[in-house]
Amino acid sequence: MARKPSAGKSKLDATCRVVVLHGPEAFLRAEYTSQLREALVGQHGEVDVLHFDGTTAQPADVLDECRSFGLMSAHKLVVVDQADQFVKEAHRPIVERYAEAPSEAATLVLRAERWHAGKLDKMVSEVGVIIKCEEIEEYQAVNWVMKRGEKRHAARIGRDAAELLVQRIGVDLVRLDSEVAKLAAGAGRDSAVTREMVVELVGQSREEEVWGIQQDLLMRDARRAISGVREALDVSRHPPVLVAWAMSDLARKLHRLSCGLRAGATAASLRSELKIWGASTGPMEQAAQRLSPEQASVLLRACVETDSKQKSGWGDPERLLERLALRFAQG
Repeated sequence: MARKPSAGKSKLDATCRVVVLHGPEAFLRAEYTSQLREALVGQHGEVDVLHFDGTTAQPADVLDECRSFGLMSAHKLVVVDQADQFVKEAHRPIVERYAEAPSEAATLVLRAERWHAGKLDKMVSEVGVIIKCEEIEEYQAVNWVMKRGEKRHAARIGRDAAELLVQRIGVDLVRLDSEVAKLAAGAGRDSAVTREMVVELVGQSREEEVWGIQQDLLMRDARRAISGVREALDVSRHPPVLVAWAMSDLARKLHRLSCGLRAGATAASLRSELKIWGASTGPMEQAAQRLSPEQASVLLRACVETDSKQKSGWGDPERLLERLALRFAQG
């Protein structure tokens, strides 16, 4: 019988014989697997690592591999991806039987984006761990970027630089890790990554591109509103569909802000709900206080009508956007 981790254990170590890593964050699934391998190497010396595709691998073959002795190493790490397919329906009983008495000479890792809890989970908990690999929140991603830069890349990343990086990239850890490595290389070993470096080396996010379109629409200046639309189309080369979306997004937020503020909601709660951040905060709130809910509703309907005309091929898309920009300037 395999040695059992303590009850309720949530930490990977060399005593684990079956491990389930599930959730949408692929980076965490890979990172936990690497941590487990390091623990096994520390306990057993060299470890054989074998990978299987759960959509095609047969459980009998994988489990036979777990039970057989390695030729060169004292321990095996057997990894099955898309494991939700590997353990479904008729295959699950054979995996459950293995989890009841796993081999001491192997650690089986089942990785999947989706996982259906069941009888197998209880068995795994007796001989290993089940870890959810969920997407993290933005504030967690900021802290992760700062720690990752220092620990893995010997680069100090300030909070303001980390916040901007997360704003531009999002919370996908695979992409963030790639950008952190690039920034660290640009800064040089033991150097600091600054906000200016992020601006220079990391492309604008969709949100920043959209705000670049929206800010000119809030100035109550017809010339500036139309110039902003023309610049988005002719200079930045944004497609009309993105410009239309940016205008509709702005109208939707103004309508929600206008209604919410007059209903007694706090500006902070509305900003959080609508994901309004940075330079857009002040201008949007000022415009929402200026517009009545009825005026904001009329503007939102105009955006919906423009979008409908674009999709139906009625009129020139760029002229439609210019006319819509005038509606914003009149608000």
